[in-house]
Amino acid sequence: MSKKIAIIGGGNLGTAIAEGLISSGFVLPKDIIITKRNIETLSSLQGRGIRAITDNNEAVDFADYIILAVKPFQLKDVLTSIKPQLNPNKHVLISVATGVWIKDMQEILDEPFPVFRVIPNTAIAIQESMTCISHHHANEVQMKFVADVFNQLGKTVIIEENLMDAATVLGACGTAYAMRYIRANIQGGIEIGFSAKVASLIAAQTVKGAAELLLKMNTHPEPEIDKVTTPKGCTIAGLNEMEHQGFSSSLIKGIVTSYKKIVNDM
Repeated sequence: MSKKIAIIGGGNLGTAIAEGLISSGFVLPKDIIITKRNIETLSSLQGRGIRAITDNNEAVDFADYIILAVKPFQLKDVLTSIKPQLNPNKHVLISVATGVWIKDMQEILDEPFPVFRVIPNTAIAIQESMTCISHHHANEVQMKFVADVFNQLGKTVIIEENLMDAATVLGACGTAYAMRYIRANIQGGIEIGFSAKVASLIAAQTVKGAAELLLKMNTHPEPEIDKVTTPKGCTIAGLNEMEHQGFSSSLIKGIVTSYKKIVNDM
């Protein structure tokens, strides 16, 4: 029997999840419902067969799995409002709200619901997210289904919840770090003779290819670096100059600084 999914919150993240699920064929449009105050903005999803409504409680009644795709400051009010409709023997809750811990949701719910905390990144919009998942009170079937849902939208890893702040830095902030590297690559490319358009294409595709090498070959960066660093060659000369200027050190310090910012602001 197919599982029905309600997405509470039809913003960028909620719509990206819905679009990814139906594009992959993992879920039929009739088995997804999405809510938003102004459903006129969801016309493209409605055109693909997904039902869009304004009533969160109606969506809860429909669903087996409930994806809470609302802003962190909205989550408490949303959970409180749908709580009377929730059934711990039927519903599985999945929060994609940044910074909201499972214990925070359980305090509102009062009952031991299967709860998932999920951290995707912005590449979910093109079904290439790195999504980190933690859970509580979930069984094997529920864990597999939730992982399968987000595997349609990229890649997933199950982690302990105490690593979620670190996951936010490495997987979500990491998108910005990678973009900054690509931007610098483009600037360097322009300086050595390329147009901005061509430099952008070369830089982006090169980074994409490098990442795919690691993922598909299940390898570490070092052997791949060795393949292109010939003795007295231009690659090693450039790498060494970057290291002299603090390339790796600055990246590591940036990651640690972002992590400390999250932890200290909690």
